[in-house]
Amino acid sequence: MRPILMKGHERPLTFLRYNRDGDLLFSCAKDHTPTVWYADNGDRLGTYRGHNGAVWSCDVSRDSARLITGSADQTAKLWDVSTGRELFSFRFDAPARSVEFAIGDALAVITTDNFMDHVPTVQVKHIAEDLDDQTDESALVITGIKGRINRAVWGPLNRTIITAGEDATIRIWDTETGKLLKESDKESGHQKTISSLSKSADWSHFITGSLDKSAKLWDSRTLTLIKTYVTERPVNAVDISPTHDTVVLGGGQDAMNVTMTDRRAGKFEAKFYHKILQEEIGGVKGHFGPINALAFNPDGRSFSSGGEDGYVRLHHFDSDYFNIKM
Repeated sequence: MRPILMKGHERPLTFLRYNRDGDLLFSCAKDHTPTVWYADNGDRLGTYRGHNGAVWSCDVSRDSARLITGSADQTAKLWDVSTGRELFSFRFDAPARSVEFAIGDALAVITTDNFMDHVPTVQVKHIAEDLDDQTDESALVITGIKGRINRAVWGPLNRTIITAGEDATIRIWDTETGKLLKESDKESGHQKTISSLSKSADWSHFITGSLDKSAKLWDSRTLTLIKTYVTERPVNAVDISPTHDTVVLGGGQDAMNVTMTDRRAGKFEAKFYHKILQEEIGGVKGHFGPINALAFNPDGRSFSSGGEDGYVRLHHFDSDYFNIKM
């Protein structure tokens, strides 16, 4: 496969997101400045300046007109994708970590961290078409989760919100009432912090990655455990191929120990597993630190990885990949 090295961030990567058409790639990092790239050749298109803290996640609207970002500066911001202009800033009493637009882009889910005397929250915000109508008010606030919520995503048809984080528990919530509907089983579920969560293209299932050195595939409606992928390193990032029966896992040892070892010992590579058979089928090396972010292009023909080393690596699959019968 043909790697493209993209250097636009001064600090470790935290999140990657393609737009629906797969021609743009958005990257977030601890350097305060979300960046947008051409997904084909890795050329940098521009940056979004306005945050004063690490940017933990982002999402782009279905029409690629708006970007939403969550930051340690206690704000989530709406941006104009094409101009880089800040459109609106949601302000919180704690860092904003996970953000995602709902189907239709009229709602967004945002999580806030446990900070000082503030408990973690999951908040739903209305996203107005006309910026003059945009408000800071929350349509729904969910509390009661202990520990940081690392990811919150919409379930099928916007009827549920799925959360996961430090307490190693996945929960499904009703978006109308905020009521807890389902909770992952402690025996079959993760045993350590869930670091990442990514949905399938049709939203029917999702994958979680954990510091317990495993990734797990779940049914989005029933929260039934479908598959488990076991590796030998903490998992920081996961994604599901939209076209093949493949999942990708990335991670490595803790960042604080990176300088004490070499690239091989740190196990800094993206590993591919057969989604059904749960077997490892390949790996891609290159990062000089733990992988913190992974994303498949919606066309399934490429994927990107972001690392503690501050680089985004863009990989286009060669023709052999598409001849694999899965």
